[in-house]
Amino acid sequence: MRLLSLRLFSLLSPPAWWLWWRRLSPPALIVTSFAALIAVGTAGLMWIPGLQAGPPLSFLDALFTMTSAVCVTGLIVVDTATHFTRSGQLWLLVFIQLGGLGVITLTTMLIGALGRRLSLRTETIAMPLVSSADTDLGKLAVAVGKFTLAAEAAGALALFLLWLPRFDVADAAWHAVFHAVSAFCNAGFSTFSDSLVGFADSPLTLLVVSALVVAGGIGFLSVWELRHWWRGRRALAPSLRTRVRGPRLSSHTATVVVTTAVLLGVGWIAFTVFEWNNVLADMSVVDKLANGLFMAVTPRTAGFNSISYAQVGNDTAMLTIVLMFIGGSPGSTAGGTKTTTIAVLIALAWSRMRGRRYVELRGRGIPQGTIDRTVSLLLMAMTVITAALLLLNFIRAAHIPPAKARGEFLAIVFEATSAFGTVGLSMDLTASLWSTARVILICLMFIGRVGLLSFFSALTLRSRLPSRVRPAHEDLLIG
Repeated sequence: MRLLSLRLFSLLSPPAWWLWWRRLSPPALIVTSFAALIAVGTAGLMWIPGLQAGPPLSFLDALFTMTSAVCVTGLIVVDTATHFTRSGQLWLLVFIQLGGLGVITLTTMLIGALGRRLSLRTETIAMPLVSSADTDLGKLAVAVGKFTLAAEAAGALALFLLWLPRFDVADAAWHAVFHAVSAFCNAGFSTFSDSLVGFADSPLTLLVVSALVVAGGIGFLSVWELRHWWRGRRALAPSLRTRVRGPRLSSHTATVVVTTAVLLGVGWIAFTVFEWNNVLADMSVVDKLANGLFMAVTPRTAGFNSISYAQVGNDTAMLTIVLMFIGGSPGSTAGGTKTTTIAVLIALAWSRMRGRRYVELRGRGIPQGTIDRTVSLLLMAMTVITAALLLLNFIRAAHIPPAKARGEFLAIVFEATSAFGTVGLSMDLTASLWSTARVILICLMFIGRVGLLSFFSALTLRSRLPSRVRPAHEDLLIG
């Protein structure tokens, strides 16, 4: 017993935990940090008194709620507006902010703010989160913090002014702050029982929330570069701005901006046309256009809704699923397979159709390693979602008649894609799912937030050193 006690003490001592933490690979550290956040949030939600106004949550429901918050998804099994007290909502908001920025980004931000130099290990871990190989991570992290605070403060102020006529000062301030943080972090949690359905007739509210969602989902590196690009353009004399090219955006940022604009534009037009005489039928033209834009923005992993997705047509549901699968941009608060992944895949297909062996974007060649990771990411995403859909449909069919289960297939695909893309939009199916189905959604939300490559790399125990052994080549017939 004494030896066992000594062994337990040695395992729980700070040096042992520190050494274990230091031995983790960067992908494993990212996965572990999010898992630790979820564990702490779940424990607090269950054990801290005064957080819940309704009946105490079960462990599974508390775990689901905190996974949704930390992974900035927005899927819920209880009504955030009525089940949680103001303190409980604040608890969720703290973990939404932590999960949105990420533990590693926050740590890097803190070190940079203190003026300390980042260690090589810290830079190695944080580099994938900001997607830059030649940017000062310390300065970028501090800029991320300033941009986050400025965007959320501006959004909160705008929403406060818009909502002041509807609520008293205290309630308007709280709702504004909560939704500003939730929107920027692309979380989709709302302190209103119907999300933003009650503001479908307020175009300015929808525009402010949309701006916050896009700002949080475009990627911190892209914002950093756009800021320097704008400053460089403004430094030129007005007479030279049309003749001098000025600073050039990187291929990454240019691809993110163009892809985001195209997806938003196509989604805006399509959703407005699809639902013009359906869920938007009773609205004015301005409200129809505002809600159509909002429907194009929120599938980019935000999760707010101004209309009921249980009432949309199949065309709207399918396009929403596609946008949820794509998600936002790398290094942002958004999930999904990312805009750059889709851009590279389109460029790859286009180059092969033209018979070219190389792939280019904006006149620059894309490294073969990037193409390999892109294809691998797409295959892994499709495999994970397909496996989840098989399990969800099997579980659902075991509890309801087969005919009804077939009728819910689109809703199940919608729900699974929403969880994987950390979106949070729902066709009102989440709360009715059985416990095993909720566990599957928890796994999808977690994998979608930490990233497929990080998640599966963390599970790989073998050395990542390249092997010098190469097998003999043999060709296969494709297509």
